[in-house]
Amino acid sequence: MFSEFIAAISKILIVLFVFFAQAQGADFSGTCVGVNDGDTISVLKNGRAVKIRLEGIDCPELGQDFGTRARQFTSAAVFGKNVLVKEKGRDDYGRTLGRIIIGDRDLSLELVKSGLAWHFKRYSHDATLARAEEEARREKIGLWSRPNPIPPWEFRRLRK
Repeated sequence: MFSEFIAAISKILIVLFVFFAQAQGADFSGTCVGVNDGDTISVLKNGRAVKIRLEGIDCPELGQDFGTRARQFTSAAVFGKNVLVKEKGRDDYGRTLGRIIIGDRDLSLELVKSGLAWHFKRYSHDATLARAEEEARREKIGLWSRPNPIPPWEFRRLRK
């Protein structure tokens, strides 16, 4: 009787473990087959293009200063290349949230360092991204060369 109880508990724990592992997302590698803008790309996973929203950052929109440059930077870094996607969940639009790794470089961090993205503090508490943004601001790199850059979340809100 006790061994049956332990067996039942073990099965439940295995099911829970598998469920939470899938909910958290699993890392995968694939070829980048599309770049929508600076912070959204498509990567092949099991023969299907999966839209990935870069976690921790927000790039200028294509109609904003540096929006096109952010897209070009992202495209040069990943388009047609094999990338590692470190899944972090889903956003409000159902897109996979993830960090994109190329070799030993984190695309989110590279965009922030280059002054082509904000650290998205509303959704991210990543100290490395915060420091990178502070440094880019101090050095007036990219969008920080402008006197009052408009964050993309405000730009989107004003456009509605």
